[in-house]
Amino acid sequence: MTDSLKTFDSDSSYRASARRALRLESEAIAALESRLDDHFDRACELILACHGRVVVTGMGKSGHIAGKIAATLASTGTPAFFVHPGEASHGDLGMITPKDIVLALSNSGETSEVVALIPLLKRIKVPLISMTGRTTSTLARHADAHLDAAVAREACPLDLAPTSSTTAALALGDALAVTLLESRGFTAEDFALTHPGGSLGRRLLLKVADLMHKGARLPQVPLGSPLRDALLEITRQGLGFTCVVDARGTLAGVYTDGDLRRTLDQYHDLHELKVDDVMTRPGKRIAPNLLAVEAVRLMEDNRITALAVVDDEGRPIGALHMHDLLASGVI
Repeated sequence: MTDSLKTFDSDSSYRASARRALRLESEAIAALESRLDDHFDRACELILACHGRVVVTGMGKSGHIAGKIAATLASTGTPAFFVHPGEASHGDLGMITPKDIVLALSNSGETSEVVALIPLLKRIKVPLISMTGRTTSTLARHADAHLDAAVAREACPLDLAPTSSTTAALALGDALAVTLLESRGFTAEDFALTHPGGSLGRRLLLKVADLMHKGARLPQVPLGSPLRDALLEITRQGLGFTCVVDARGTLAGVYTDGDLRRTLDQYHDLHELKVDDVMTRPGKRIAPNLLAVEAVRLMEDNRITALAVVDDEGRPIGALHMHDLLASGVI
C-alpha cells in the first residue's frame, strides 16, 4: 500500500475537524427539543389564526435561513414570503398588511435592521414571532411569542461564524412548518398542488385512472373458462395477468404469471383445468380515483407487478402494471 493510500485510510485531521463540527451541530439541534414551551404553542396558534401570510425576515446568515423557512412554510400549506429587513425600512414594509404575521430571526436578538421594525409592526398591530438565541434580547422581549434557538457554541472553532446557530434555527423552522402542516391536515395532494413540475408533481398528482389500461386493453375472462383461454388473454394483453369475472361482471379473482408457475408445480396436465381451479381469490384491486403512488405502495407491500382497477360495484374497469408507473415517472 502506498503512503498516499495509508494517509487516506487514517483518521485525518480533515475528518476530525468535520466530525467535531457535525457533533456540535447535532448537539445544538438535540438541545432544542427540551426548550419547546408555551411560546411554541402560542406561535403555532398565532399562525393558524392568521388570515394573511407569514412574513419571514432576517439579516445576513439569519436572512438566508429565513428565506428557506419562508419557502418551506409556503410549500406546506402556510402562505409565506421573505422580506429583507433593510429594504422593509425603506418602503418594503408596505408589503406587510394588518392581516399578516411576522417571524423575525436574529441570533443576538439585537440586529439593528430587525429591531427597527418592532415599532412599525406594533403601529399596524401585526403580531410578531421572534426566533433568537437570547431570551432577554430586545427582539425576544417585544415579541408575542419567542422561539428559543440558543446554542452552546458555534461549530466554528473561533466560535464566531454562524454555523450551529443557523443550523438550529433552520431545524426549528422545519419543526414549526411540520407542526403547522399536521395541524392543517395537509395532504400529499395538497403538497402536489404547490409542486406540479417535474417528477415530484407527476408522482403526487397522477391518479390510477390516468395510467390504467381500459376498454379493449383490459385483460379479462369469465369464470369457468379453460385455463388455456386465461393464458391466451395474458399473452394477448401483455400485462402479466388477467381478471376473472363472474356472471354479474364483478371481479372474482385474478390469474397471474406467478399463478402459472405455481400451477406448473402442482399439476402435470393443464388441459382439463379451469381458471377457477387455480386463480387467486379475490385478487388485489384498487380504485381508479386513488393516487398512482398508492398503487406503487400496494404493489410493493404485496410483491406484485399488476393490479385490477375496479369501480364501486367491484367490476373491473382497468388494469395497471408496474411498467406504467415506471414510464410515467411515478417511480
